Amino acid sequence: MDTKKNFVIDTNVILHDYNCLHNFEENDVHIPIVVLEELDHFKKGNEQINFNAREFTRELDLISDINLFKKGASLGEGKGRLFIIAGSEYPDAISKVFTDRTADHRILADTYLLSQKKKGMKTILVSKDINLRMKALSLGILAEDYINDKVTDINVFEKNHEVYENVNPELIDRMYSGEGGIPLDDFDFKSDVESQECFILKSNRSSVLARYVPQTDKVIRVEKSRSFGIEPRNAEQAFAMNVLLDDEVKLVALTGKSGTGKTLLALAAALQKNDSYKQILLARPIVALANKDLGFLPGDEKQKIAPYMQPLFDNLNVIKHNFSYQGKEVKLIEEMQKNGQLVIEALAYIRGRSLSETFFIVDEAQNLTPHEVKTIITRAGEGTKIVFTGDIQQIDSPYLDMLSNGLVYMIDRMRGQDVFAHVNLVKGERSYLSELASDLL
Repeated sequence: MDTKKNFVIDTNVILHDYNCLHNFEENDVHIPIVVLEELDHFKKGNEQINFNAREFTRELDLISDINLFKKGASLGEGKGRLFIIAGSEYPDAISKVFTDRTADHRILADTYLLSQKKKGMKTILVSKDINLRMKALSLGILAEDYINDKVTDINVFEKNHEVYENVNPELIDRMYSGEGGIPLDDFDFKSDVESQECFILKSNRSSVLARYVPQTDKVIRVEKSRSFGIEPRNAEQAFAMNVLLDDEVKLVALTGKSGTGKTLLALAAALQKNDSYKQILLARPIVALANKDLGFLPGDEKQKIAPYMQPLFDNLNVIKHNFSYQGKEVKLIEEMQKNGQLVIEALAYIRGRSLSETFFIVDEAQNLTPHEVKTIITRAGEGTKIVFTGDIQQIDSPYLDMLSNGLVYMIDRMRGQDVFAHVNLVKGERSYLSELASDLL
């Protein structure tokens, strides 16, 4: 059998990554005409999937060729050819199982006919929809997920911080002496220490929370700093607060299950640093927009998105409740909201803006695609800090999973960079009941 393969692309792959055509190496790529029909329904709108649909259509126009339907058009040097399948046949092998000629079933039919036509080559359906992949496999059609931006190792999201035992007690004493950090070479770590890595150092008589700062090549002490009424309750929260307050760390990822304090810590740190930034932005994606659920809610745009933004307001209220109602801190928060220095908004309304001197918190980032995360980060101007928070086990988007969402992709690609820090929060601090439910249910 020919080692070259035929890949049939589902609509959701294109909406996930409009550059997908160039990620199949020397293999041929086939797009059923029904996929183009579906893309037409996504061209209008302000969501990322609408942008992806438009960008793909423009790219398709650039490589448009009269041979697209028969001989295919070249995708470039070292790559295969692109074909449009204009099939209208619905073979008995498909109609006997799936009588309704839905878009998915037409894609199955086109894939099946292509596999019969080119038996000397493997024909594989690529889809982000596991149900469609299962249907394909039930018919003997090869199917797989789009894996170009999948992360292969997610152990980093399951483990706690590193603990280095048997450290020289004198080094820990120096950490407490206010020396301003100890050179990394003074320690005898058995494994490589990553940029901005947080860990615990233990000797036979004491211990200390620490972080490696690559800019100075030193290991510094991490204190449990109180920020705007919020004090870290465990080591991971102390690590998180430390990197959040460090202006040299421009990109932060906080992961962990519900109740670990990710968003609350980020907001408290942002308010603590309000003098260093012109604006604090809190945003979260609204997955329901893709399904057009918001249109049925009453009110204008702000009233429609209010229920989705409520968790962010809840965190703000937690901070307010730490102070007197007439206190200066509460008045500062209200004043910042009034003059636009503190803004809570749906992520869709922030897309396209250039953000300078902004502390930008993106909540529920596990519901973003890799391309969406890239789009957000590339909007960062001078003096901007971006914080992504999320729980990779609570993904609402139907075509993302623990290995392919934008949050894990960004962490995987950014690890080791001087300006990036990732802290995985393990212990829930919302309540004993919340922690128990998270572990047992």
